[in-house]
Amino acid sequence: MNTKIVKITVCGKVNDEELLEAAEILKGGGLVAFPTETVYGLGANALDEKAAKKIYAAKGRPSDNPLIAHISCMDELPALASEIPDAARRLAMRFWPGPLTMVFKKQSRVPDGTTGGLDTVAVRMPSDPVANRLIRLAGVPVAAPSANTSGRPSPTRAEHVIEDMAGKIEMILDGSEVGIGVESTIVDVSGEIPTLLRPGAVTLEMLRGALGRVDVDPAIEGPMAEGVHPKAPGMKYRHYAPRAEMLLVEGEAARVAAYINKEAKKAAEAGKRVGIICTEESRGLYPVGVLEVIGSRSHEETVAHNLFAVLRELDEKAVDCIFSESFSEDRLGQAIMNRLCKAAGYHIVRV
Repeated sequence: MNTKIVKITVCGKVNDEELLEAAEILKGGGLVAFPTETVYGLGANALDEKAAKKIYAAKGRPSDNPLIAHISCMDELPALASEIPDAARRLAMRFWPGPLTMVFKKQSRVPDGTTGGLDTVAVRMPSDPVANRLIRLAGVPVAAPSANTSGRPSPTRAEHVIEDMAGKIEMILDGSEVGIGVESTIVDVSGEIPTLLRPGAVTLEMLRGALGRVDVDPAIEGPMAEGVHPKAPGMKYRHYAPRAEMLLVEGEAARVAAYINKEAKKAAEAGKRVGIICTEESRGLYPVGVLEVIGSRSHEETVAHNLFAVLRELDEKAVDCIFSESFSEDRLGQAIMNRLCKAAGYHIVRV
């Protein structure tokens, strides 16, 4: 398949002419990758079973891993959700459009191919002007997981999408680099108590500020048990993983650096090419290895923004092993640590 790449120009207003062909592809059951404020999404008509199956095939994604349906406005939600509880309306008023996904009891018309066989559907309203306008022009809800090969680091630049998806899908909309850099927060509002399923830029503290009680699913704290059906994307399977084996090191900064340096030296002496993920504050502490500065601890949004790009850059540099510093799990740090833990396959050392 020849994948058409369209460069998008946004100068205050989206140019509909640049999006019309992509909208027609979506309406016709094809696949289009496009930027959102979180990461690039791989879109298909969420109400078309065959189109949803094409997403799984292009990504190599397990069929029980549910997709997120994207809408452009609240008027489009009732077509997907059979019930819209008060908690969902309060969250929508506060955080939509934006990087928040909510899980609802689904309408019967939403196919199992979109929901991974669940009786619920995950829905998001993106704030990115290209994504939002594309959905409106397509006239259908758009199922859109991250536009990468399943398990690989999520794409935050068009070149990441091209690397993974060229030749597999009809079109890629190149909207340059995304803003946030980690996928949306996911909250299950289908039950009695809202429950956080995946942390993101809308933090647990923000959710509790809006609703009061919000529970946290155990899958956020560690790997999901075998045989458990995931309620949302990113809960069950290894995600965000670089090609090299990765170890996440937790503890006081000086002890973390000392441990990484000791292990990096041993790996280098064994002939391995070592990658180290550090911060602006600690970059001078590592004499051995390929350094990737992920951002600043004083501005964690820079860490979130750079996280997946750093993992892909270490792939490009063909490192054999990766050592990464850890972060506080407060606020945005919860999302950062969730992604790093999954990238490392929960290989964590505390020093």
